[in-house]
Amino acid sequence: MNRSLFSAFLAGLIFGVGLLLSGMANPEKVLAFLDLFGAWDPSLGLVMAGAICVGMPAFYLTGKRGKSLFGGELKLPERRDIDRRLVLGSLVFGIGWGLAGFCPGPGIVATGAGEFKALVFAAAMVVGMGIFQVIESRRATSDG
Repeated sequence: MNRSLFSAFLAGLIFGVGLLLSGMANPEKVLAFLDLFGAWDPSLGLVMAGAICVGMPAFYLTGKRGKSLFGGELKLPERRDIDRRLVLGSLVFGIGWGLAGFCPGPGIVATGAGEFKALVFAAAMVVGMGIFQVIESRRATSDG
């Protein structure tokens, strides 16, 4: 196994374990976090704040380096504008998160645990990704 593949595996493993330990892969806990006007559970806010505290310096330092630790190309987002597609995508993502209690990472982690609800979520996510690809390819064809 090469270093890049191993580091991706290790990062994914750490991320998955973190999602399990924090409760992010538990849809009931996520839905309680999103229930601001009911039985609100703010504990996941600490998890998110911790992730931001770790992620912000890492993204800053990564942007300064220009290359990955193993010398590979970095593909960081360059666009900073907020357009209609970003807003609509964010809304659809948030609605899906609020309905299912999963976002993609925790949904995949819960799928690995064999949770039926997560399997349905992952299947719906794959179908949604396929629909997006079809729409994008038609859009690219019509644009030129």
